[in-house]
Order: sequence, then structure tokens, then C-alpha cells
Amino acid sequence: MWRPLGPYAAALLLTGAPTALAAQNAAALSGRILDAVSGKGITNATVAVTTSGASARTDSLGRFRIDGLRPGIHRFLVSADGYARGAVSLAFAAKERMERDLELEPASTPAASAASGLTAADTSKAQALPTVPVTADPSLGRRFADFERRRATGRGQYRTREELEKANSYTLQDAMRSMRGVRFSCAGGTCRAQMVRAPLGCSPEYIVDERVDNAFGPTIPIRDIVGLEVYSGASDVPGEFAGRNSGCGVIVIWTTAGREPRRK
Repeated sequence: MWRPLGPYAAALLLTGAPTALAAQNAAALSGRILDAVSGKGITNATVAVTTSGASARTDSLGRFRIDGLRPGIHRFLVSADGYARGAVSLAFAAKERMERDLELEPASTPAASAASGLTAADTSKAQALPTVPVTADPSLGRRFADFERRRATGRGQYRTREELEKANSYTLQDAMRSMRGVRFSCAGGTCRAQMVRAPLGCSPEYIVDERVDNAFGPTIPIRDIVGLEVYSGASDVPGEFAGRNSGCGVIVIWTTAGREPRRK
């Protein structure tokens, strides 16, 4: 005989529903951490997800697996004794099972000092990306190595804190008004950026201090911004930020609250 649920039981079901749905849509990343010189697997390397706090260690063959990833962009930090630390951002669709081999440069090699020791590759063969000479702005600090690396490619548009101050920018929107391919939609006294090549209503993805933050990103005070990257379309977006929303553009914001990477 069917009986209606009491309010307490109904509350339990409602509370558990989002959790069950998230579990059903969860993505996973697996692969190997490899020595960029020898191509051999690195034992006991750590792969940490900055966006969720999850982590995994590699086995004797350098293999790892991380489950329970929410759909979206996740940042992975990889470290191992005797190697330069690396980082990569990957975009996941719901239920996606991604497999990647990732390389770390031995700490003694010249490439390791460039702070770009991690590359994503096909599972069949790990493949290092071409090195790009980078001259870092000393005022930005070590955590801006990725900012400088991407700026050196010539893709996207960039502003440092010094450039924002020289332009007398009072808001984030002010800072982007002179950028090509950017327009603004204003309603209720609030203006939001939108890329010219994006469909109407398609908002750009905001990455704040290496985390996706579409809620706080558009309202960050200009005084808190120390670096700004704007990619107006899928053809401009770097691989680490590519995903389902890359066609809407990506705005990367570096703030004074961000942390310097730890020294090994």
C-alpha cells in the first residue's frame, strides 16, 4: 500500500537529490606522470585539483586517477621530488572520462627553470610543447609565469596593474572598453562584458586567481586587479581554458588576494 512521505523523509530526499545528480554527472581524469627527458613514469608524484581540493598519487608506473570532478574547468598542480612543479587547466563535460599523459621536467634541466614544466599530451604519446622565451615583469612576481607565457604568444589582450593605472581605469569595464572585440550590455545600472563574436546572451567565462568564478568575477574592484587577460573568441582562447564556453570568450583576472606558489 502506497503511503505519502512525511515532511522529514521528503526533506531528506530533496537534500540528497542535488548530491546524487552531481555524482551522476561527475567526470574523471586518468593518465600518467612522465619524466620529460626519459619518458619513464614518475612514482609517487602528487596530482592536486585546486578547484576541489582532491588529490591523487601515482603508482610505480606513474599512473593516477581522480574521480568526482564537476563539469567545467579544473586546475591541476603536479609535483614530485626532483622535478619542477607543473600546472595545467582542463575543461570537462558531464560524465567525461578524460585520459592524459602529463610531463614534468627534471629540476636540473634548463627548461625546468622556465616554470612551465607540465604539458598535456595524447594518451598514446606524451609530447612537450615548444618552449617560448619569456621575459617576466619583476613587479608581477613568480605566480605570474603563466600570464607572461601566454602574453608572449601574442594571442589575447593583456593589462598589468601599471597599465591599468596609466589608463585611469576606474572599473573592470573601463579597463576593457578599449579592447578589440569587446562590447557591453547594460541593464539596471550594471554593465557586463560580452564578446562581439559571441551570440547574444552568451557570457564570457571568468577565471579569478586560477579558479572559475562567474559570480564575483564581473564585479571585482579595479584596485584589486594586478593582471588582466581577455580572449574574445574560441580562436584566441589558450588550450588550458578551452571548454564548452570558450566561444563566449574568457576573462582571466589576477588579484592581490592570489598566492605565490610555494618554493620546493
